[in-house]
Amino acid sequence: MNVSVLVIFLSFLVLGVILTLTISSYWNNEKHTALANRARSIAEYIGSSINSNESGDPIWSDKRTQEYIDHFLNVYADDVDSDIIVVDKKNCRIMASVSEIKELYKGRFLQKNTVSEALTKSSTFGKGTLDGIYSHEQYIATRTITVKTSDGEKIIGAVIISTNTKDIDSFTKMVMQIFVLAAIATLSMSILAIGVFSYNMVKPLKQMAKAAKQFGKGDFNVRVSVKGNDEIKELATAFNNMAESLMASETIRKSFVANVSHELKTPMTTIAGFIDGILDGTIPDEKQDYYLHIVSDEIKRLSRLVRSMLDLSRLDSGELKLNYQRFDLLEVLVNVILTFEREIDRKKIEIRGLDSITPKYVYGDKDLLHQVIYNLIENAVKFTNENGYIDFDIDENQDDTVFYIRNSGLGIKSVELEHVFERFYKTDKSRSKDKKGLGLGLYLVRSIIRLHGGDIMAKSEYGDYTQFSFSLPKRASKKTR
Repeated sequence: MNVSVLVIFLSFLVLGVILTLTISSYWNNEKHTALANRARSIAEYIGSSINSNESGDPIWSDKRTQEYIDHFLNVYADDVDSDIIVVDKKNCRIMASVSEIKELYKGRFLQKNTVSEALTKSSTFGKGTLDGIYSHEQYIATRTITVKTSDGEKIIGAVIISTNTKDIDSFTKMVMQIFVLAAIATLSMSILAIGVFSYNMVKPLKQMAKAAKQFGKGDFNVRVSVKGNDEIKELATAFNNMAESLMASETIRKSFVANVSHELKTPMTTIAGFIDGILDGTIPDEKQDYYLHIVSDEIKRLSRLVRSMLDLSRLDSGELKLNYQRFDLLEVLVNVILTFEREIDRKKIEIRGLDSITPKYVYGDKDLLHQVIYNLIENAVKFTNENGYIDFDIDENQDDTVFYIRNSGLGIKSVELEHVFERFYKTDKSRSKDKKGLGLGLYLVRSIIRLHGGDIMAKSEYGDYTQFSFSLPKRASKKTR
């Protein structure tokens, strides 16, 4: 606010200086023109009225001429409100005048240096006091008086015409007073307006600062009130959106920490319990192989968890690069299905589509795409109903290769379908069998596919089926990992 007031004040100051200089320049030009014209008219009149002797000297003593000149000057002075002085060149004597100052009365003499410029230059204009004769500065214009002789024109004297500068000073002072009063009124209203505007602008900013402090303490429930229709509203709206995002991220983070803690604690407890049971003899020898297989499965589960976390970290940091190679996508699909053979047989799941798929060669990172297909089949096996089916297809187009996997089962609700690829998202209500997942699988799948330049989509009919499909472009830029 202080800066704004200072800028307004400086603007008014500059405007005032410019206004003063403009008025002064205008009046100088006006007075110059007016006085110069008057001096010229008087000089021409006197020059044409004065007679001269044989040597060219003016005959000022001619009574009729003197009366004629005096009358002309008095009438002229009344019209122009000026002092008029006619000076003889020979001895600087005042031959005629209209003035209330006794030093300028007719018959008096002026110092030669006072009127030397007026008697030598054809015309002059400026400000002065005639060497102290005037108590205040005057606008002074001069014009030489010439007469025609046999030798040409001869200067016989000069006309000095002056007018007081008090008028312009008074007018300038009045204008400046009006300007100052207007400036004070405008500045006061500006300060009031700026104060109100600053308050309305700073208020939400203070709320944001206060809310930011609450965010620093972990409280993401604070919101900023949104009013108006300007940039502050946009900022407040963006701030509230950020708060929503932070709160959602914090909720996901807490859920993630809880899930990871549970996922780590459960297998570690199982492993520790069974190992201790084997070591202290609680578990008999004939049961040890059975429990060691359980321990092995739990270790593999921990390994998958750690691998997912490492892949997530590498994706976030941009360190995950692709090792491109040409390979058969069908071969990878068959190998992954064999990995889940026991679970597929246990749930009596029908595998469809494999007999109609021919080898389809793609260009990409074989290990990462193996993980993509593994995660998709793992989800399909997990959520397929007893005696259900999993249907596969690989379609080759001109620009890309599309992989399809569809499984029967409960499916996914439409409101949850758009979130399935989000990090840490779990559809627990609709897919209650997913009690061990962390919500990272599909996020990693989408990230890997997009890293290849492709895309993945999901669709589902709740209560019937779920389908995922991803595409791989046939031309991809080579990267190294």
